[in-house]
Amino acid sequence: MQGSQGPLSEAYDVALLDLDGVVYVGHRPVPGAAEALAKARAAGQRLAFVTNNASRTPSAVATLLGQVGVPAEPSDVVTSSQAAARYIAERLEPGAKVLVVGSTALRRALYDRGLRPVSLASDRPQAVVQGYDPGLAYGLIAEGAKAVRAGALFVASNGDATIPDHDGVPKPGNGSLLQVIRNATGVDPVVAGKPERPLHRESILRTGAERPLVVGDRLDTDIEGAVNGGADSLLVFTGVTEPVDALTAPPHHRPTYLSADLGGLLIEHPAVVRDGDAWTCGGWAAAWDGDAVRLTGGGTADDGLRALAGAAWRDATPAPRAAVTAALDVLRGSSGAAAGR
Repeated sequence: MQGSQGPLSEAYDVALLDLDGVVYVGHRPVPGAAEALAKARAAGQRLAFVTNNASRTPSAVATLLGQVGVPAEPSDVVTSSQAAARYIAERLEPGAKVLVVGSTALRRALYDRGLRPVSLASDRPQAVVQGYDPGLAYGLIAEGAKAVRAGALFVASNGDATIPDHDGVPKPGNGSLLQVIRNATGVDPVVAGKPERPLHRESILRTGAERPLVVGDRLDTDIEGAVNGGADSLLVFTGVTEPVDALTAPPHHRPTYLSADLGGLLIEHPAVVRDGDAWTCGGWAAAWDGDAVRLTGGGTADDGLRALAGAAWRDATPAPRAAVTAALDVLRGSSGAAAGR
């Protein structure tokens, strides 16, 4: 947990933003997200929208962003399809055949990299790339398995086991679907999307970021991806992650900053200070009392959560959920405890 003496929108030249759970949920805007991003842009921060979703083209993503009040160009969007295409293109000759087990968006990303998408193992492709497609057919998966068994490089756009659905019940994602080829061939794919490094590298190359800030709502993709890429990160609580999940996270899932929402880009982040046995931030102090963390004082909910994180992350061993439950109850009872939900 670090501090920032100025707003994050001024401290970092590019914000690498996750989409679902950060900017929108489904097709609904996250309250306040558009306004916060407009102010971050006005402060000089460039925005890139980085998604594991391989089924949408950058143009389609940019259109959706516009519908939720966030103006964007296709060039502002970085997808796992593009990261997978770059990974393959850097290893094969121009015009190499790649069997696509996925959507038109994935095929287009390969075309843009000078590769030749095909659909049959009999075309003798040098690589197979799989990305999420809700209409994925068994026959195409079987062709991909044949090609992988014949020695083709196996690449996956991303490994997300599930994806969000409009009814709140997760659906199987690409990480679940690619198990068919993996089980049939015994070959593990190279994964391009978060939290692996190819998508982060694609984002840096595309934006020219010198000091990027990864912004996301998931510990196992956004935050772990930032750690893997050596970048700082901001975790927001407008998506799937709850404060208790962050407080009990292992080191590779711990963000640099915490905030209730994207408003965290626009403010200073007070440092967490070790004071004897306590970790303090703002007017809060968090300290271990036996097997539990005790929170005292008062102030903003975000500062209280930062103090709790300082105590909960005292070493590499994840804190048990039971150790932070009572402290979170204190935070929820404080005024304006949005981050302590």
